[in-house]
Amino acid sequence: MSITTVGLDADDTLWHNETIFRLTQDRFVTLLAEHADHATLMARLAETEKRNLRLYGYGVKGFTLSMIETAMELTGGEAPAAVVREILAAGREMLAHPVETLPGVDQALAELSESYRLVLITKGDLLDQERKLAASGLGDLFAAIEIVSEKDRQTYDRVFARHGTGADEAVMAGNSMKSDVLPALAAGAWAVHIPYFITWAHEVAEAPASHKRYGALSNICELPGWIAARC
Repeated sequence: MSITTVGLDADDTLWHNETIFRLTQDRFVTLLAEHADHATLMARLAETEKRNLRLYGYGVKGFTLSMIETAMELTGGEAPAAVVREILAAGREMLAHPVETLPGVDQALAELSESYRLVLITKGDLLDQERKLAASGLGDLFAAIEIVSEKDRQTYDRVFARHGTGADEAVMAGNSMKSDVLPALAAGAWAVHIPYFITWAHEVAEAPASHKRYGALSNICELPGWIAARC
């Protein structure tokens, strides 16, 4: 069976992202240290983020609102204005943070684009994802860009039908087992897990090790060879 289309995740697959969130979480913990210990602050923030995903979606803006909401809850609705200002400043800094692509990304995508249709499939805030793609310098290598609210089986069915020859002739590669691998396999595509050194807890899931269309690589440089071996 031929492979015609390669879907690629963006955050923590093509460029660093989770590290920026972790640094901001540390800043948040420091701001509210007198109201709760580290473990409690992180747990409450994670709980608020998860609860708000259906309202705000993924990305920095929703994360910033969740930090403010958590701060208000932990202070009984009396978070100092200085704390709120600091959280808002942290969110703005995240949105302006320089984009740093991961090692080997440029070469791997250039090689893949010579033989396959590349489609960027990413969650997150529309403006921020567009900004990061433009700053990365990778945009011209993609035949299509899909910034979606969720990655599920229906998303991959739709995207690979719209921009390719169907999911059964497509590969999805990314760092999230939950968003990039499992739903792509459910849609009938091939799926490759390329881990990042830290993973947001919401994106953790068990690897489908026995699935015949699943692959696990150590870095994106191995992706062109892995796909070529299956064509």
